[in-house]
Amino acid sequence: MAEKFTFENAMQRLDEIVKILERGEVPIEESLKLFEEGASLIKKCNNVLNKAEQKVSLIFKGADGEPEEHPFDAE
Repeated sequence: MAEKFTFENAMQRLDEIVKILERGEVPIEESLKLFEEGASLIKKCNNVLNKAEQKVSLIFKGADGEPEEHPFDAE
């Protein structure tokens, strides 16, 4: 059974792929497959981030429907 896609799992897999490719110990065919997998994961992660950004933008719309700027506090 395939594991359900989550942003966190994708990032973890991307980290694994980068480490494998950096070692340079896998044959070129496997390297290409890993690269393709990584590119696909990056695309999915970008989609998740774009959707999150859109949701945040909607949350910060003012009463008049115009966006309001709010400082981002990472803490």
